[in-house]
Amino acid sequence: MKDLYQSQRAMRAMRRAALTRGVVAVLDVGTSKIACLILRFDGPDALRDGDGVGALAGQTAFRVIGVATTRSRGVRFGEIDAMPETERAIRTAVRGAQQMAGVRVDHAIACFSGAHPRSYGLAGEVEVHDRAVTETDIARALAACDLPDFGQGREVLHAQPVNFALDHRTGLGDPRGQVGNRLACDMHLLTVDNAPVQHLLDAIHRCDLELAGLASSAYAAGVAALVEDEQELGAACIDMGGGSTGLSVFMRKHMIYADAVRLGGEHVTQDIAKGLQVPRDVAERIKTLHGGVHATGVDDRERIALGGESGDWEKDRQTVSRSELIGIIRPRVEEILEEVRIRLDAAGWDSLPSQQIVLTGGASQIPGLDVLAPKILGQRVRLGRPMRVQGLPQAASSAAFSAAVGLSLFAANPQDEWWDFEIPAERYPARSLRRAMRWLKENW
Repeated sequence: MKDLYQSQRAMRAMRRAALTRGVVAVLDVGTSKIACLILRFDGPDALRDGDGVGALAGQTAFRVIGVATTRSRGVRFGEIDAMPETERAIRTAVRGAQQMAGVRVDHAIACFSGAHPRSYGLAGEVEVHDRAVTETDIARALAACDLPDFGQGREVLHAQPVNFALDHRTGLGDPRGQVGNRLACDMHLLTVDNAPVQHLLDAIHRCDLELAGLASSAYAAGVAALVEDEQELGAACIDMGGGSTGLSVFMRKHMIYADAVRLGGEHVTQDIAKGLQVPRDVAERIKTLHGGVHATGVDDRERIALGGESGDWEKDRQTVSRSELIGIIRPRVEEILEEVRIRLDAAGWDSLPSQQIVLTGGASQIPGLDVLAPKILGQRVRLGRPMRVQGLPQAASSAAFSAAVGLSLFAANPQDEWWDFEIPAERYPARSLRRAMRWLKENW
């Protein structure tokens, strides 16, 4: 864990170097697309109150000056499968964004959606040394958390304090400077498989970029797509990507749970390609232009030309009704939503005071999803898109860019994490997730 602690601190140092230089790239490495946004930083304390989600974090203003996307290659389930292809795709996206921005970037902050994320709720408690809480006391409280046994081949991606209690007062966001005798801390720990993370790091380094930060796509999407009240009162963000669907639960402006379903929009495209016996590119076009999950009587009469360039005139002129297309798409979308519901139930979702669910990501744009999703997930479901970034170009304002925009907010206003404090590296933050959920119920 000492190597992890040092590597995370090194990335924070890289971020500070990027802030000094004034520009940084954010990379959303997904299964269907790779998006690159270039940010220019204008200086501290320029954002409105409420921007960002970290109670302990400083705030930095930024503008998006370059945007580029390219079709993702060599990525499956949000994890790199073919390094050379992914490297070329990242280079293409970064080069396009640099050309639009007119600057060269040396530092990148990345997010990804795979690697089997797993959440833990942790707790630690210490005596306050000098009555008033100092940063050293916070570090000691974090170090008092016990290390969970998350197995070999995994590492910590996020370790964020989500609540502090001082004596009998709980729900504190930042206890520094307050007077008390005993300081307790609740922390959310997110672990991922090490190999996919290392592959992503290698791909970014091969593109001549220094990694200045790493985040979960589910976390980044929640930062961008949830409004302030949802982050405060409690909400789940479902990021429906190409190769996987990320899930994050926020409460009191902190992520308290994250998971992923290894199903996404690419699986819907594959179902269409197999069901209609058309090439994948044709299936993607049909899904984008004519897809849906809620059929009406009109759909029986609407005919969709499959097209194609097989050379067989009869085959290339075949059509299919939209209701048949919906019959192919809907079962897969239902499967994805049902898997999400299983994970929400496992996290104790029903015990939270608010059950707002926000759907975002490219696959959430399938027409009719707002009608189908409440039947599976619950009545409080809405579609979300990225917010809280001024001047975002139209091309990057759709739900497909929620993770990339959220990563921009994460880059400018990161929440303090375990490695931001001077903690003995041999100590590391475990209590069960259900105990963390019980704390939420008892203290809300």
